[in-house]
Parts: sequence; structure tokens; C-alpha cells
Amino acid sequence: MAQEFICTSTEPVVQTKEGKLRGFKLGSTYHFYGVKYAECKRWQQPLPVEPWDGIRDALSYGYITYPASPDSPNGDLMVPHRFWPKSEDCLNLNIWTQSIDKNAKKPVMVWMHGGGYASGSAIEMVAYDGRNMSEFGDIVFVSINHRLNILGFLDVSPYGEEYKNSANCGMADLVAALQWVHDNIEAFGGDPGNVTIFGQSGGGGKVSTLMQIPAADGLYHKVIVESGLRAVAERKVDKNFSPAIIKAIMEHAGTDKFEDLLAMSPEELLKWVDVITPELAEQGISTRNWGPFVNDWFVGHALEDGFTEYGKTVPMMLGSNIAEFGFAAPANKYGYTEEEREEYVKAAFPDGGAEKLMELFRKAWPNKNIIDSIYVDDGYRPSTLEYMDLRVKSGCAPTYNYVFAFEFPYDGGKSAWHCSEIPFAFRNTDKVAICNKPGVSELLENQMSAAWVNFARTGNPNNEYLPVEWPEWKEGAGASMIFDEKCEVKVDFDRELSAYHKTLNFVPVVPKMNF
Repeated sequence: MAQEFICTSTEPVVQTKEGKLRGFKLGSTYHFYGVKYAECKRWQQPLPVEPWDGIRDALSYGYITYPASPDSPNGDLMVPHRFWPKSEDCLNLNIWTQSIDKNAKKPVMVWMHGGGYASGSAIEMVAYDGRNMSEFGDIVFVSINHRLNILGFLDVSPYGEEYKNSANCGMADLVAALQWVHDNIEAFGGDPGNVTIFGQSGGGGKVSTLMQIPAADGLYHKVIVESGLRAVAERKVDKNFSPAIIKAIMEHAGTDKFEDLLAMSPEELLKWVDVITPELAEQGISTRNWGPFVNDWFVGHALEDGFTEYGKTVPMMLGSNIAEFGFAAPANKYGYTEEEREEYVKAAFPDGGAEKLMELFRKAWPNKNIIDSIYVDDGYRPSTLEYMDLRVKSGCAPTYNYVFAFEFPYDGGKSAWHCSEIPFAFRNTDKVAICNKPGVSELLENQMSAAWVNFARTGNPNNEYLPVEWPEWKEGAGASMIFDEKCEVKVDFDRELSAYHKTLNFVPVVPKMNF
């Protein structure tokens, strides 16, 4: 059905501190795409955008960062993707809003994409589109592109003062984006005093990292972390990481000059990373281990170094999915008898432990298929529990926890995997076919999206769609909102399950069974 479309030489145009921008309006939503929030030079801190005269178009998504797109399409039924032209000059953001009245003072939600610190973009997933959430919650939605991998997290500080914080360029980009939002979002109807930063997977990690960067203090006021907390040991960047990469690239490229690295194209740098990956792996160094480096700018991960004083004051909502990396789960799991299901679980853990695992799983998830015990998340959930407990003990602002446990109507029932909550929270199930279950999806989408936007508005995720009150996390009474076909609150229900699962030796290839 056709909607009103507006895009003229004079409307919609907003005045930012740097100059005027023209977007477009479709239905009730104003769109501004590819807005440059900073300039960058390789391995240096982001710089302010130079002011301009006249009106600049903000009608197309901006460049995304490297690396390259996958060699072939894959996984798009479960997580639909899209890819875009790449450039090192990728410091841009996108805005969806219901008003361009500078006095509107609407809540602002700033999205940080997943992909670790190595890949991804603000538009990589189809479900990242911010229009539906903006319309439903009457909020200003912002998504950000920034530097990643070798372009955003390589420590070249020995080569000059201008590279002092090069190991954190990618995070400095995000701080610059938040500063731009603070300085300009009123022109897009937003309230710079009510900004929520939220992200999933690597984006969630970026959110918790920003809470440990004093330069970002005051630029955000609430945080949401979706499947973004893992053990500190898995995230911390070793001091030898960057020197080993620089040395290996120089040796293979036949140079000892840093200037030659500066002259290389992004494609060439990433090509050399691929070349050196096998030999560095033999030294115990993974070229996937990009991430923020602890120094006087980034004060360290909260689980290891404690929360910053500002971070303690910020309300937080965080959670994970029941089967984060259960991508290999079998089809038609309800076609097995209960005995066959148990045998399936035992086959996945040939060294033992399956009996106790199934006992703990039935206690935590009495209405779930026992085969799902194989794929229970034991990465994000334990770290999330530890993080929330520490927040309570540290006297932090209110913390709310969720577990997304929806079973998708795919292959006879598929448990919620990494990224699968995003279409529901963003109200984009219409864009992801696998999310659609008549009589269920719409209500769950309302419950989750309302929780996200209510939290952004007030710091409390409770809403009219939830059937029960969602309590904040308390010591000895950790309440989790279970987002499922029937939402409910569970208290301290799976701590032993996720911890025990992590101790087991899982064999990923489970023999096919007849039924």
C-alpha cells in the first residue's frame, strides 16, 4: 500500500553543527542515511567533520568497513544479510526518526552492530533496519559504522605520537559518533540527555567496553547488551598481539618500513593478514583476536578491573539466547521417542555427563525438548550471570536480565540461536521469514520491542504486553524474563546447568538416528 513520500530541495532538511542535511520521509518516518560523524586517517584518532556550505544529501547508506563479504551466500534464511561497498572512510551513521522538531526530545537508541571487532556493518543484517522500532516506540534510532580489525585495532603506537591510541581506533570512532549524537541529535527530534546504547554479540561487547571508557561518560544514559558478554580471558588482547602481526606482515611484504604499511590498500593489508594467519596460529596468536587494548584510555573489562564510577550509575538490560551456537541441531527433534532423544544426547557426550546434564536441563527447562540440552549456551550465560552479580555487589543502577527461548518453526522446531532475537526486538519479523509463527510472533514482537523502547525511555523494561512483572536482578534472587511463546519470570533457574554444560566434552557430529 502506497505511503506518502517526501524528498524535495527544501524538505526534509535539518541543520547540524557542521551543515545542512537532506533526507527523505516515508510514511511517518524521516530517514537520514550515510551521515558522516567524523573523518579518519589510518591508525589515528577520529577527527571532526569539516563544516560545509549548502545542503548535503543523506539519501544513501554510507560505505561500510572492511573485510570483504563472504565468498558465497549462506545462512540467509536464519539471518538474512546484505552487503555494501567498502572503504576505510566509513565513519558514518544512519537515523530513523518521527520528528525533526528540535524541541521534540524523544528517546534516542544508538545501535552497535555485531561481528566481534573484526567484521559486520550497520546495515549487514536486514533486521537492523530502524524504521519499525522508531515508529512503534516513537524513538530516534541511530546505527553506526566504524573501523574494525586491522584498521581499527592494531597497536602501532611505537611509530609515532599520533598513533598513541591506535589499538583503540575502532572504539574511539564509537565515542566520536556518540559525541556527534550528543551535539546534533536535537535537530532530529532526539533528547541528548536520554541516549541508550545497545548492541548484540560484538556490538554488545562494544557497549560494555564503552562503559569502561571515561571519554564516553555522559554521552549515554542507559545500556542494553544482547549476547555480548563472554569470559574476560576470551576477550583480552595480549600485548604481543600487534607486534607479532606487524612483524609477520613486514617479513612477507619484504619491507622494514612502517610507511609501507601506511601506503598499502585495505585489501592488501587484509590479504597479508590471511597469509600470516597459519604461522601465527602456531605461535598461539589468533588473527581473530581483534579488540580494545587496556591503557589509560580504556581502563579494562569490568569483570577483571571493576566498574567505572559512571558505569555504576547507568541502568542496564542484558541477556542471551537459550542455544546461542546451536546451529548444528538436528531436524525433526519431535519425531524421536523420548528414549531416542536421550540416546541422542548421550551420543553427543561420549565421555559421560549426559545423565546429569539432562537432569539439570529438565529442572531448568521442563517444557523443552531434551535434545536442546546438547546446545545450551555455556558461553554468554555464565559470563552474564557473573557480570550481573558483580553489578549488584558493586551497588550499580538497576539491572534487568532476559533469556530469549523462542522455538522457531524451522526443521520441526529450532531453538533460539545467536542473533535470532534481533527481528523481534526491532519489530522486523516481517523481514525475516523464519520468525513468523501465526498467533505467536506478533505478541512476542510487541512484548520484546516494548521492553527495549520502554527501557530506553524510562530505565524500566516493563510494559503492557508482558503477562507478569519483570523484577530487576537482586543478589540471591536473580530474576530472568523468559521471552518465549508464553513469557514468564524464572529465578536463579539455570546457573548450575550452564556451568556444568561447559565442563563436558561435546562431540559435534551426532549419529543420525532412525525413527
